[in-house]
Amino acid sequence: MSSAEVVAVYPDRIKISVKDIAELSGGEPIKVGSYLRVFDSNDCSIIAIIESFSIELRPTPSTGQPGAPQRVYILEAVPLGFLDADGDFERGGGSIAIPPKSVEVATRSEVQQVYNTVPENKRFVFSHLARERHVDVPVDGDRFFNRHLAIVGSTGSGKSHAMAKIIQSAIGMRDHAKGVYRLNNAHIVIFDIHCEYKTAFPDANFLSVETLTLPYWMLNSDELQDLLVESREEQSHNQVAVLKRAVTESRRKHFTSDPDLGSRIHYDSPVFFEIDDVLATVRAKNEEMVPGSRTAPKNGPLHGKLDNFLTRLENRCQDRRLDFLLGERAKRTTLEETLRQFTGYTTDAAANVTVIDLSGVPFEVLSITVSLISRLLFDYAYYYKKTHEESRAETPLLVVYEEAHKYVPKGGPVKYNASRAAIERIAKEGRKYGITAAIVSQRPSEISETIFSQCSNFLAMRLTNPEDQNYVKRLIPDSLGPLTESLPMLSSGEALLLGDAAVMPSLVRLEEADPVPSSSDVQYLKEWVRPWHDVAFGPIIADWER
Repeated sequence: MSSAEVVAVYPDRIKISVKDIAELSGGEPIKVGSYLRVFDSNDCSIIAIIESFSIELRPTPSTGQPGAPQRVYILEAVPLGFLDADGDFERGGGSIAIPPKSVEVATRSEVQQVYNTVPENKRFVFSHLARERHVDVPVDGDRFFNRHLAIVGSTGSGKSHAMAKIIQSAIGMRDHAKGVYRLNNAHIVIFDIHCEYKTAFPDANFLSVETLTLPYWMLNSDELQDLLVESREEQSHNQVAVLKRAVTESRRKHFTSDPDLGSRIHYDSPVFFEIDDVLATVRAKNEEMVPGSRTAPKNGPLHGKLDNFLTRLENRCQDRRLDFLLGERAKRTTLEETLRQFTGYTTDAAANVTVIDLSGVPFEVLSITVSLISRLLFDYAYYYKKTHEESRAETPLLVVYEEAHKYVPKGGPVKYNASRAAIERIAKEGRKYGITAAIVSQRPSEISETIFSQCSNFLAMRLTNPEDQNYVKRLIPDSLGPLTESLPMLSSGEALLLGDAAVMPSLVRLEEADPVPSSSDVQYLKEWVRPWHDVAFGPIIADWER
């Protein structure tokens, strides 16, 4: 008689009694998360995953001799699906025939068969099971990249390494029949908030504040007002009115290619305007004198009321940290040059990955920077599809938003409205035009709900905040809910994988990216025990003051 037998069958789990755990396992350790094969009366078996176990002490069968109580292991397992005689796995698939015949530990090949239900030509692998590391966990590559992705986890859980590993796996996929090949037409843009990804992608198109060119004249009305107007000031309405008039007049003045269209240029038209024209107009309005009731002139209606606006505008124009946005190179660039730098179509060398280093971008313009680039990428995707409908050629984009909670928070101040609107537009409409988002954050509960509600695939890494844990728990079926209980205890690199692209919610482990992103914590003790290290303050101050 087998040492294991099914003693109870419930709609969502199976209870198994095991007298000799060593006989069942064949000497291999059995853990929560291990897979079992339960044979029923039909010519197939159920694959189930152990959810919990307990030990019952039962009286020793009567032998006439006193003895210690008998230890019986009670395993509770969640049925995942059915494996037929041909080795084909079907998720769910029906009910368990009663009574089930026997229980065995599933072999490696049987567990792998569960995950190999993804069609081979769409199989994308970047992880393996956390408790069965010999089993690869493929996802449907089309569903994975054609649906928005979220990677969430507390600081130090390995989010950046996970994102880097996924991208590295994508641009260097392995075909076992043909060897290694590259996804030559991959286009991935990474908003890198802490300058972590440069080391992970040494061949990437790398844009920092020294090389990034972002034309201010492409800013829309909301972004311009966020940059130049303080909404809480008493005169903010007058500032907006003057700004609109000055920008519109400057756009019309410099639009010389078609005089007939010049009169139709408006405040939001994506054509050049000279920021110095705006500065001159604001200064003139602030100093304007108008004829008085007598011969002496009097102050104009805005005389002296635009002092703060003028000072802010002058400071913005003179701030060398904003040269990438308001400097001469931003004035000279074209829309085509701007799009080429973000999409990897640079003139010297094409690149599958573009890393936009935001670490040097002043925080007060971070949201505007993300907003403008996101809008440009969306519009590029829209117009590309519109102009290539006949050829059906595609250049799909994946846009990675690192530390997304910093510029698309749920609610939050008005200054985040522009970036929130731009990213929400990608989340709601981007898939139709071949642009998808990957949201990376340590606080999923603080991200715009509109954005997260559009994500179809999730990697949930270690989460210690109860609100964030509850957010993830709402994403998975009740029958697999206990998987989320491990969220606060996951090791670095482990994650709960779930979504449209996954065969089923699974606890996986990602191999370390190669090369790795530079996201390691500073090793305080190692550095503090070194001999006293002198600091050259000159270069620090020079870079600070430039």
